Amino acid sequence: MRTEAFRRPCLAVLRILVVSAAYYAGGRVGLLQQVVIEGATVTPLWPPTGIALACLLWMGIRVWPGIAIGACLVIQSISPIDLVGLAIAAGNTLAPVCAWLLLRRVGFRVALDRFRDGVALVFLGGLIPMLISATVGAWALVLADSLPQSGFWTVWWTWWAGDAMGVLVITPLLLVLREAGLPKDAHRWAEATALLVSAVVITLLATTSQLALLFLVFPLLIWAALRFQLEGSAPCMLLVSVMANAAAIHQRGPFEHHTLVQAMANLQALNGSAALTSLLLSALVTEQKAIRRGIERACQELAEVVERLAPGRATTRWTSQEEDGPPTGGGG
Repeated sequence: MRTEAFRRPCLAVLRILVVSAAYYAGGRVGLLQQVVIEGATVTPLWPPTGIALACLLWMGIRVWPGIAIGACLVIQSISPIDLVGLAIAAGNTLAPVCAWLLLRRVGFRVALDRFRDGVALVFLGGLIPMLISATVGAWALVLADSLPQSGFWTVWWTWWAGDAMGVLVITPLLLVLREAGLPKDAHRWAEATALLVSAVVITLLATTSQLALLFLVFPLLIWAALRFQLEGSAPCMLLVSVMANAAAIHQRGPFEHHTLVQAMANLQALNGSAALTSLLLSALVTEQKAIRRGIERACQELAEVVERLAPGRATTRWTSQEEDGPPTGGGG
């Protein structure tokens, strides 16, 4: 009993430390693509929000201190912690916690095997709760005179979009990687390789050419979602987002003749549309496949029941139908 009583708190502390380390690592990666707008540092894709929500979905609400610790460490790496930093850390902690509560309320399943789960993750996990972190962060900067009131809305929507994209891009990727498996036959390996090569080539072309070719990524994401579901579309979405972010931040390719604010607006429109396409289509296809498998199992079970009740009758009936072919209907 004493060993068990000692083991549980140690595991709880370990989970919190793992979450804080993952959050901090994600924050350092996200800061590699930071931009300064109206004197405030923001990122078009903030991975820690996606990491935090994934950890909450896996481990439960008890790991929330790890999110708070990780947020403080990330802020400390940029500037010394003060009241503004603590407010931002509180907002960054509260947003994914609220997202977890909303998803739990609607019965969200981490397998993302239903269309309703994809919709819930988009709105209840990303778009709505991330209003909290953006609002708290932007107002904290305004109240501390670190941001002029004229720049509030620009910083606010950029902050909100970056946090929301962290959920829409990173959370599905982490959830699917936990259950993902390798292709089982040569044909699937060949198609997966073709998808990977096409993703790199098409995304590179779309984000470096001065022509408006960003729409080329959508057939790619549709291909990935239809054929591989989230296992294919989530990595492709991450690739598209990272390369598009780099192009927008450095204002090259299709973003070359835009101001930074205009580039961020176009970038987030692309990221949001691409994430919605890949996530919702993947969830829909997964749900349809599950329904088909359920129907096939039910038919098989029904055939087995008939076989037990009338041995030989079910097999004879199905064989006869296959030989006669499908019934033909007359025109009227």
